[in-house]
Amino acid sequence: MDMDAFYASVEQRDDPSLRGQPVVVGGDPTRRGVVAAASYEARAFGVRSAIPMARAVRLCPHLKIVRPDFGRYKAVSEQIFALFRAVTQLVEPLSLDEAYLDVSENSWGEPLGVNVARRLKRQIHDETGLTASAGVAPNKFLAKIASGWKKPDGLAVIAPDRVEQFLRDLPIDALWGVGPVTARKLRSVGVQRLVDVRTVDRTTLGKAVGSQADWLRQLAQGIDDRPVVPDRIRKSCGTENTYATDLVDTRKIQDELAAMARDNAEWLQEKGLLARTVTIKVRYADFSTITRSHTREMATNDPEDIRRRALQLVERTEAGRVPVRLLGVSLHNLVDPASSDTTNVTGRLPFL
Repeated sequence: MDMDAFYASVEQRDDPSLRGQPVVVGGDPTRRGVVAAASYEARAFGVRSAIPMARAVRLCPHLKIVRPDFGRYKAVSEQIFALFRAVTQLVEPLSLDEAYLDVSENSWGEPLGVNVARRLKRQIHDETGLTASAGVAPNKFLAKIASGWKKPDGLAVIAPDRVEQFLRDLPIDALWGVGPVTARKLRSVGVQRLVDVRTVDRTTLGKAVGSQADWLRQLAQGIDDRPVVPDRIRKSCGTENTYATDLVDTRKIQDELAAMARDNAEWLQEKGLLARTVTIKVRYADFSTITRSHTREMATNDPEDIRRRALQLVERTEAGRVPVRLLGVSLHNLVDPASSDTTNVTGRLPFL
């Protein structure tokens, strides 16, 4: 299940003057803002999420720009996920507005996934005023593709006996994990369609995509045995900021990174998690981007420890000597001490 233009749709629902208008949610176009979500009216002009807001305005001069209200989006998301979990406890969130559901067994006793999808779509619309698109298929890979097939307000079904026909119509870009760069590498070795992965020489495929080769070959066969895993532990958390004016003052750069480090540490404490790896991201004025990481065996959520490591990492960059456009701090290798050996954790653990 995948909500349609979620943030923008919530804004259009709550402000009637925005309905039928090209709407984007995001930052100020004069301060290097980025599009977080675009309504379908905006998409007709080529506006997409993740593009610079200034470019979005050039594509659609009469664009309506709304600043994000993530608290409101989260509240609506909780409504939607409550509907999901009333049908099945096997709900795997992908984001605030998207999830996998295993409905092999469900509280409605519906034998067909398509009927569950129809009822959920209707419930979502009745209770939130929003639309969702659903993909129904034998596995996660196929369901994900199907959910985007007939957007918005779509419902696409890939029955087991139609899987092969469906796969033969897909371009190589449809494969899980194949972005523009990987797609170019695959096309350079003669792989144009998804099914071409089946026949390309294994060594050639390996050179093009490395360790992904076996996984992509499975997906090209329509094989995806991953179960729906509810309540997944997040593998990372992070904060980053693009600045309206390039940063050149070393102390300002340090202050920004320290604040991000503290915010991430507080998030860990709220979730009862710890982290082993601290990573910083620096994008210079010329758009070149570098990352620096530090990992240790002892996991922590101590704000001072995480702050200190982030500042040590920035010393290994040109930040300050070279103008900085973007800074970020992220934490990886997260640990749940409730299910780990607590001899290798440190920090504030209010639940222990």
